[in-house]
Amino acid sequence: MPDQTVVRQPGEGEAYWMLGGLYEVEVSSDETDGAMTIMHMTLSAGMGPPPHTHPGAETVYVIDGKLAYHIGDETYEGAPGSCFHIPGGIVENFEPLEQSRIVVIYTPGGIERFFAEAGEPAERRELPPPPEGPPDIDRLVQIGEKYGMSIRPPAAV
Repeated sequence: MPDQTVVRQPGEGEAYWMLGGLYEVEVSSDETDGAMTIMHMTLSAGMGPPPHTHPGAETVYVIDGKLAYHIGDETYEGAPGSCFHIPGGIVENFEPLEQSRIVVIYTPGGIERFFAEAGEPAERRELPPPPEGPPDIDRLVQIGEKYGMSIRPPAAV
């Protein structure tokens, strides 16, 4: 249904638990005729995504918390009110330094399908129980490839 008005109240829309975070779809690609996906993410400290690229752009606005944002070869601090715009194809990832909430706009849309497949439906609109082990990066890499993403294993420590 393209060209429709979307009004979504808190707690509405799809939500997924993934990588120790809550990923909520505020506006889906289907609702914007593919133009964008808007997501609200609540992230636990230290539970960010591995380095990755995607074909489209990503704009991130920090609502609260603090994160280290790795974009290409640079690292930036994100605090409430910070905004980052990353063109498609650039390696990036963020590391929440404390519990954080961000809004992410992906253009074009469609990435919510990755989160739906890689995550699990959220049982509640809160952070999931802590993961019992490290994420299955190989699984994320395979799912990401289906959606044009290149997910890279984190560097060994």
